[in-house]
Amino acid sequence: MSSVTELRPRTPAETRLLQLAEAQGENENVRRPAIEALRREGLPTRRVEAWHYTDLRQLMGKRLGEESAIEALRESGETVLEPFLHGSSIVDLGTSEGSHLPKGVSVAKSDERSDWKVTPNRLDRSIDTIRALNSAFGANSSAITVEAGAAPDHAIELRPGVGLSGHAHTRVSLGAKAKATFVERLDGNAQGAPSTGVTELHLGEGSEVLWIVDQEKGLDAVHLGQLHVRLEADSLFRLFVLNAGGGLVRYEVHTDVVGEGADIQMRGVNLIRDGQHIDVTTTLNHTVPNTTATETFRNVVTGGHGVFQGIIKVARGAQKTDAKLACNSLLLSDEGDFSAKPELEIFADDVVCGHGATAGEIDADHLFYLMSRGIPADKARALLIKAFVTEVVEELEDEALQYVLEARIDDWLSANG
Repeated sequence: MSSVTELRPRTPAETRLLQLAEAQGENENVRRPAIEALRREGLPTRRVEAWHYTDLRQLMGKRLGEESAIEALRESGETVLEPFLHGSSIVDLGTSEGSHLPKGVSVAKSDERSDWKVTPNRLDRSIDTIRALNSAFGANSSAITVEAGAAPDHAIELRPGVGLSGHAHTRVSLGAKAKATFVERLDGNAQGAPSTGVTELHLGEGSEVLWIVDQEKGLDAVHLGQLHVRLEADSLFRLFVLNAGGGLVRYEVHTDVVGEGADIQMRGVNLIRDGQHIDVTTTLNHTVPNTTATETFRNVVTGGHGVFQGIIKVARGAQKTDAKLACNSLLLSDEGDFSAKPELEIFADDVVCGHGATAGEIDADHLFYLMSRGIPADKARALLIKAFVTEVVEELEDEALQYVLEARIDDWLSANG
């Protein structure tokens, strides 16, 4: 007896995404398998655990359901951006070219691609959605190397291409005892332009990285990003994520701690207003003893929908793991909501791990205290909101970075707070 496989009808958004992927003219051998996998699987829905709070099939349809969105992709041009930090080196991931690179840092075009058959968060389908889209769109692949012992004195800013070229796959490798600051700049795409970014970051023994994600795309933009980090012994990974724009954004961070003495410090601020859907999904995967991690995200919601999914995974034998995760949300309007899902998965018995999430309004007692000191209600409210988010910014202990990030937060609060 022959079996019949019933395929789910594709939505207009899925059809258009496939059309856009088909339209790419290069890397056919790389793109074709990913396109066929997406054609077979479609976009994930709420039934997929990793996408339960971000029904990509439905949400993408709201933003890529018109033919005009495709034309916006084709016609989008380059947006001129000022450097995030003064003196930063700029790496164009669309061309694998860098300008004014510091000593010990090199950039080259790469033939390696992301493996979309591997699912870093262990919760996705048989394919990794973001990696599959990244490959289907023919993402340009770059390799960035920081030599052992190198310590550039200024940041390296990574900028993806735009329009139909707004898809990048990047491998960043730090040699032993190297130190570097990277800024992943996500800005400037045309309306309706979906973009993807997959970065694989390898920290050699004793190396240190500060990774800044500055996401301020337009409110009609769609971005799906993934950062996968592998930490060797005694390495330090520091991350700060600022989501202050974008219409539909999902940013995943997956870490694999494979060397003793490694430390992860993740901080983030999500600023969400009406019409936005912002999703941050993280995995802290501890596989060896004596490692540490702290993760804190602060969310300000005046509208739209926010999502945080974070899991700490401690493997059998990963004793003395010390890992904590917190997600705190400030809900400033009945028009917005936030879904938080912190988790622990522990198979070792000698660990210190914790997780938690809070959500609420501005504390009435704190507001009254400031007003009783003669501060007007609106200004007192603004001070409390800013204090809520800048607390994690100040942990960077870098005045230049703090100044830039706080200025961006101030601009957003002035317009939306």
